[in-house]
Amino acid sequence: MGQIQSIGFIGVGIMGKSMVRNLMKAGFELHIYARTKAKVEDVIQEGAVFHESIADCVEGRDAVITIVGFPQDVEEVYFDAGNILDHARKGAYLIDMTTTSPEIAQKIYQTGKEKNFHVLDAPVTGGDTGAKAGTLSILVGGDEEDFHACMPLFQAMGTNINYQGRAGSGQHCKLANQIMIAGALSGVCEALAYAKEKGLDLDTVLRSVSSGAAGSKQLDSLGPKILKEDYAPGFFMKHFIKDMRLALIEANMSGLDLGVLSQVLANCEELEAEGMGNLGTQALMQYYAMVQEISPDEEEYTDHAL
Repeated sequence: MGQIQSIGFIGVGIMGKSMVRNLMKAGFELHIYARTKAKVEDVIQEGAVFHESIADCVEGRDAVITIVGFPQDVEEVYFDAGNILDHARKGAYLIDMTTTSPEIAQKIYQTGKEKNFHVLDAPVTGGDTGAKAGTLSILVGGDEEDFHACMPLFQAMGTNINYQGRAGSGQHCKLANQIMIAGALSGVCEALAYAKEKGLDLDTVLRSVSSGAAGSKQLDSLGPKILKEDYAPGFFMKHFIKDMRLALIEANMSGLDLGVLSQVLANCEELEAEGMGNLGTQALMQYYAMVQEISPDEEEYTDHAL
């Protein structure tokens, strides 16, 4: 297949919108689909061509990129009526950049190969900041020759682009990334909860530890937001919960006991039950505020021998 020029893009959300902009800056022709046209008027004004259906968006394109919310959304856009696999041009590159299950990635790959498509799973990490700056890390699974063919496209969106292995491997790497974030983010929140309880100045604490061994991207990017009680989403809590559930399922299938992941997932699920799923992941700090509100003398002890 020749050089990739036109791209169908499905999932123009917080991350997707910046990715579309960077692809257009790199000279690609962008065709987009979104359920609500009003939410993408800005990128339409900047040159993206809007389509009313997925079928119209992907027809005749050299490549199709999807970055939607949940695994069921991935299943829908690839397999339901009016789907990508039935309407994309044969021989096109189909690249799912959603964080989804490795099993779904393998299903799309197998079905796509049967229909003469080049299929890659290429989830990303770097958040909305990385998407805007074009500095995303892109984790790619599929056939290695397809990875190399799509490199110009990936380079328009990211700077740390790595081939992980066969189909589904990109998703496995992304889940490993989310497991690391779960531990790092919960560590930041617990440390700040401790420092606050001990009467320390939290700005001074952040300044003091950020350049030492405790420093992390989670601390740098979300620590200041936590101190300002800024819980606007760069990455939705509900999507982080989805990712952690996927990772826990995969871990359980392999007989791995990931205690930290399990605890952070439970904490985030509690926040989601309190209506915080649409906040950013830094809202995990709210869990510690909720716990603090329950003092020991308010607890009920059923064991009266204590």
